[in-house]
Amino acid sequence: MRALVTGITGFAGSHLAEYLISRGDVEVCGTFRVRSNMDLLKHLTDQIHLVECELRDPHSVHLMLKEIQPDLIFHLAAQSFVPTSWNSPSETLVNNLVCQIHILEAVRKLDLNCKIHIACSSEEYGLVYPHETPVKENNPLRPLNPYAVSKIAQDYLGFQYFQSYGIPIIRTRTFNHTGPGRGEYFVTSNFAKQIAQIERGLQPPKVLVGNLQAKRDFSDVRDIVKAYWLALEHGDAGEVYNLSSGTAYTIEQVLQTLLSFTDVKVAIEVDADRLRPSDVEILVGDSSAFRAKTGWAPQIPFATTMHDLLNYWRIVLHDRKKSGRDSC
Repeated sequence: MRALVTGITGFAGSHLAEYLISRGDVEVCGTFRVRSNMDLLKHLTDQIHLVECELRDPHSVHLMLKEIQPDLIFHLAAQSFVPTSWNSPSETLVNNLVCQIHILEAVRKLDLNCKIHIACSSEEYGLVYPHETPVKENNPLRPLNPYAVSKIAQDYLGFQYFQSYGIPIIRTRTFNHTGPGRGEYFVTSNFAKQIAQIERGLQPPKVLVGNLQAKRDFSDVRDIVKAYWLALEHGDAGEVYNLSSGTAYTIEQVLQTLLSFTDVKVAIEVDADRLRPSDVEILVGDSSAFRAKTGWAPQIPFATTMHDLLNYWRIVLHDRKKSGRDSC
């Protein structure tokens, strides 16, 4: 069986590649661009087939899919950082929607017999009222940032192509997920990096934070990528499923959990630049439909995820020191 992962060089994509390889029954292919950072894949490059492809170029996408002829497509490539969507809303919308259109159109025109997973987001739910939690798939979508709007477009485009052309597409709305390799601009990873830098004397003993009272439903990325596989293995085409732990943590709890794994003493300071124009107060998901359909359940405890994330940054900073790139 041949699987194509778009965005394979990214956080979830690299973990998904690792999981697919571990199965032993999947040939793993992935798309990359010339400027893609390959650090998260460097231990896997001899076990996967990488194809250079600019997903915003329909001709490039068509040729890539004609060459690979995948049985499964995991579409993870996207601009996924919410603050960037505020700074570049048009770029976020165009990138996330157009790339997916090109993939779906190529699959349709080539008449490929493949299942497609579209990685959508809990950000689509946006403004969630307290009485609506935990959030089910039929909850109203009230997006509060341009990224969320782009994911709704991807979500509904997947539904439309299933309805219009019968392409077997399964969509997942994944709630917050983190773990080793998470980009440094995402809150859990940013806190972990700051703590690791303080440990090494690379920044003063002060952690800069944004809104610490927001509540989020965190899962480990290693659990989430297994869910992506199960979505195509057992999910119903045309359906959308929440992927979540069902437990909400405040951002302050995230920080305190990370700090419990270090001996450094730090001050906590709110940085106005880290506050969003509008923020979702609480996001906790109900993934009971997916669990009943697939038997999936998160296996990795939250504390383990945070510990592994902090250790990831300790290793990264250690490696940078060895290579002479030690800086904050």
